[in-house]
Amino acid sequence: MHAMQYEITLPADYDMGIIRKRVADKGHLLDAYPGLGLKAYLVRERGHLGSPVNQYAPFYLWRTAEGMNSFLWGPGFRGLSADFGRPVVRHWLGAGLASGGTTAPTTATRDTVRLPETADPAEAVERALAELPAHPALHTAAVAVDPSRWELLRIALWHGPAPEEATGTRYQVLHLSRPELDRLPAGRHW
Repeated sequence: MHAMQYEITLPADYDMGIIRKRVADKGHLLDAYPGLGLKAYLVRERGHLGSPVNQYAPFYLWRTAEGMNSFLWGPGFRGLSADFGRPVVRHWLGAGLASGGTTAPTTATRDTVRLPETADPAEAVERALAELPAHPALHTAAVAVDPSRWELLRIALWHGPAPEEATGTRYQVLHLSRPELDRLPAGRHW
């Protein structure tokens, strides 16, 4: 499993209705994309859920590297780059996955932590996996690591408001494409 996200921060007075329409018009195009576990079309709106910015920040869990490569070199990402400029694409190696209910998620939380140089990465991942939420509102949660920065990522998709105890950046989920989510292995990925 590979986790991937890019963030497009927009002006404070940007009409986020443009992003909502874009997702409504094009979100379904990845609903059957080969190699894609899920794509959560995430947004942050200034003043909503405590966000200081307007941002479009889709998050992906890829089942295959081939699917991820096909997307990045294909027409969808080219179109996004033509409209907003080519964003920096963050990438993490999947370490674990937990599934919850099947009701479509409406919010998400993403937390990233730089692992101290003295920390054992395997132990940090084990702790993060043990802490994956078992909450009735949980749709999907994942843990991943960027070994170039030794950064640990935790992301959770929620039905309804994210629980107060969920840490990290909060997003709205505008659409969820999940063509191969059921083919991503649950639990630890090593």
